[in-house]
Amino acid sequence: MAKTHGTRRKSRYKLKKTVREKGLSPISRAIQEFHEGDIVNIDLDPSIQNGMPHPKFQGRTGKVMTQRGRAYIVEVRDGGLMKEVIILPEHLTPQN
Repeated sequence: MAKTHGTRRKSRYKLKKTVREKGLSPISRAIQEFHEGDIVNIDLDPSIQNGMPHPKFQGRTGKVMTQRGRAYIVEVRDGGLMKEVIILPEHLTPQN
């Protein structure tokens, strides 16, 4: 059987919720707002596949550049490069 090379490969443990987190996330995560220049942490929510960035960005910290519809464009360092990632607010948490 051919090996799949999809975006969610090798992410069995990275995209797994704990027992107490199972199910849909609260609506407050979907309606949170960020402003340009805010520092945010990328915290992937596996129960919502839409607007989820690649799993390699899990746990990264970035800066909100602008808003595109309901999603945000976040600038994240990947190796030596700065990349712009389009992410829905369900996968973001504000940095304190």
